[in-house]
Amino acid sequence: MPKTFVLDTNVLLHDHKAIRHFQDNNLVIPIAVIEEIDKFKKGNDALAFNARGFMRDIDRITEGKRFGKDGVRIGKDLGFIKIEPNHPFSPEYRDLFHDDIQDHRILATAMWVRDNNPDRFVALVTKDVNLRMKAKAAGMEVQDYLTDKMEEEKIENAQKEVQSRTLSAELLQQLAYGPETALEWKSVQSDRPVPNQLYKFSWEGGKGDVVVARYDADRDRIVLVKAKEAYGIRPRNDEQKMALDACLNPKVELVSLTGGAGTGKTLLALAAALEQERYYDQIVISRPTVVLGNQDIGFLPGDQKTKMSPFLQPLMDNLNVIKDQFKPNSREALKIEGMLKEDRLIIEPLAYIRGRSLGRCYFIIDEAQNLTPHEMKTIITRAGEGTKMVFTGDIFQIDQPYLDQWSNGLTHLGDKLAGQKLFQHVFLRKGERSALSELAAKLL
Repeated sequence: MPKTFVLDTNVLLHDHKAIRHFQDNNLVIPIAVIEEIDKFKKGNDALAFNARGFMRDIDRITEGKRFGKDGVRIGKDLGFIKIEPNHPFSPEYRDLFHDDIQDHRILATAMWVRDNNPDRFVALVTKDVNLRMKAKAAGMEVQDYLTDKMEEEKIENAQKEVQSRTLSAELLQQLAYGPETALEWKSVQSDRPVPNQLYKFSWEGGKGDVVVARYDADRDRIVLVKAKEAYGIRPRNDEQKMALDACLNPKVELVSLTGGAGTGKTLLALAAALEQERYYDQIVISRPTVVLGNQDIGFLPGDQKTKMSPFLQPLMDNLNVIKDQFKPNSREALKIEGMLKEDRLIIEPLAYIRGRSLGRCYFIIDEAQNLTPHEMKTIITRAGEGTKMVFTGDIFQIDQPYLDQWSNGLTHLGDKLAGQKLFQHVFLRKGERSALSELAAKLL
């Protein structure tokens, strides 16, 4: 017999196509959820887009139909959906929750559906951890929305994408100092590597420096990753060397840089963009406008740039680090100032990306762990010819209430595009901001 799932508002605001991801099971939408969604339908952000998308979808499904006992069929090989009026808690639970809020109305309706369908499995589905705890306290079966949630093993593998190998002195000499600075992959492993597979090769006996390399699918060889400099910025460790190489490689059009605070993700991406500015019409830098800890600072006066400046100041800090590598009147410093004045180096809110086509653009998205998988797809599909995109973030520092390290867009990006020639992911381990920053990251 099909199961019955009662959906919370945040599930539909997270994924407006969620109702099509429950196979042949039946769905119940409390009327309190419809009331909440109505409050989110205006605006340009992802929540408004998902609110409108869900309402249009359910309107098409129910057009010319009435909800029967089971509801209306969602589609072929799918279950039924029904909008359920609000129901009070049963007498035994009436004094459990005193506040008259929408979460309690949704929970009470879910419990009513369960009590009136004793022959079926009924569960409340919500991404709100607090509501899940309340549901468990009331004896209600409750689940997280798992459709776009990744397995823990995949996340751990994403942080171990660099293979460490020991090679003979002859092979390492050929890779590091040979005329082609490359190796046949068969001399390293029996199976063909995936495109852009990263390696750390050490010498037999443990002597000598580690040699960093990458599998080049076009050359079908493992090639040396050389230490490069971009606009005065030099990598300080092997992972930064790999990250800068990826950001400077024109064949890799999509780059994902993850790691903790101070590992140099944004700085390397921005330095690489400035180093290659002659190949692009614009360098666009953006990040989601999420306030730290959801501590709202109220409405901000001024135009778009003025309103965005508090959120994008960290990006300007990285730009100032690069400018400080040169004298104020140097050619490099004046070029940055000129690009800012000519709008060739711009800072723009992500909310204005939808509908644009970004051609010949170097696009950097910072704090990308605060994006949903759908927002990630929306941004990447804006890429036109000659565009390169670099996403940076730390999946363990998420400020969105209904995202975590298993369900955010940056995690999905690394999982879905792994092994593609146009994509490369680098996990930066070591903080280089300062000794104090590195100590805090490890111990606090």
